[in-house]
Amino acid sequence: MAKRQEEASPDAVLTRIGQAVMLHRGGDREEARNRLGELWQELGVEDDTLHHCTLAHYLADTQDDPADELAWDLRALAVADRLMREHDARAEHDGAAVEPVAEGTEHAARSPRPPLREQSCAPGEESEEAGEPGEGEAAEVSRRRAVAAVRGLYPSLHLNLAADYVKLGRPDAARAQLDLAKAASGALSDDSYGKGVRAAIERLALRLTDTTGPSGEPAPPPGQHPWA
Repeated sequence: MAKRQEEASPDAVLTRIGQAVMLHRGGDREEARNRLGELWQELGVEDDTLHHCTLAHYLADTQDDPADELAWDLRALAVADRLMREHDARAEHDGAAVEPVAEGTEHAARSPRPPLREQSCAPGEESEEAGEPGEGEAAEVSRRRAVAAVRGLYPSLHLNLAADYVKLGRPDAARAQLDLAKAASGALSDDSYGKGVRAAIERLALRLTDTTGPSGEPAPPPGQHPWA
């Protein structure tokens, strides 16, 4: 029991996802898919977490069938949307304003995260001033970090979906997802990951300027994702 709990801990989950991703990068797609699928089963689907979103995101990349890849990418996006709706509902309940956003881009613009509410410390707990937040406050900080991570993942989620639709010969759907990726790209940092995603968005946009080649065949799908 203790071993299973340890394997299901947040740090252990991220470690196992990272190990599977490295296998995929090394060319062992099948083993990576098997490991990620096993982890998905272990996590269960009772709750939506950042791990579910990340796991589905990477599981999509290991699929051989473009339709299966699309299904996993849609799962990842659905989890992200539910996490953001939960965040907005909590913010509204706490009295923080949530900016309205255009339909279809609910994630693309978000109000700043609400400030921590002042909480009294139970006997034996350290106060925030002492640098040790209480259990409830620590959970809130953890949730906000997860929200920030999901917000930064949205451009990749939509970019992957756009690439899926290109592979499936659905250029209009691909353009719609690419527009959402561009709208969400403001959440990306100016680091190697952010630059890589922005560059991939631009490359796919160029491909979609003409969705058919001289022979009338669909344009080729984009290459390997810079973050994969």
